[in-house]
Amino acid sequence: MPTPPAAASPRSRRTTARKAPPGRRDSRRPEIRRPGPVTPRPSASPSASALRAAAARERERQPPFWFASRLVLVLSGQRPVHSLLGHIRSSAYEELSGLASRAPLRPRGADRTSPAVLDARGTRPSDGVIEAFARIVTGNRQRAMAFRLELCPDRRWRCAAVELDGQSPSDRP
Repeated sequence: MPTPPAAASPRSRRTTARKAPPGRRDSRRPEIRRPGPVTPRPSASPSASALRAAAARERERQPPFWFASRLVLVLSGQRPVHSLLGHIRSSAYEELSGLASRAPLRPRGADRTSPAVLDARGTRPSDGVIEAFARIVTGNRQRAMAFRLELCPDRRWRCAAVELDGQSPSDRP
């Protein structure tokens, strides 16, 4: 006589998929997509804030803006000069060291806001060279910075010259 099958208890059964709490996903498990009706997005265009954020990210990736923001951090005393060692040529490093020793962009007086790069652009007079400028705001005053970027054989941009307010460090007393 055949033996009856064993009664399956809830503990002995194995479930093939566990359910996570509502609103949470297990990152270790692939997401299962079930076919269903696709509902169109109510707005096909991105929001204004998303467009501004995307434009800011794109601007920060451009070499003139990237270098301008790093130079401002050094000239305001927020970062040391040697933080740019891999991104600057030796002659420009000497110029930057001379400027940074006086911390010309450090906030002074009652207004203690950090300097910020308003705009940074560049022109390409020849292949592998960018002549760039930046407008910097420090408190209620705007300052100008010019710098030259050169594309090196390792395909990295390096700063080759720096000027602040139209004067190089050697021109100043």
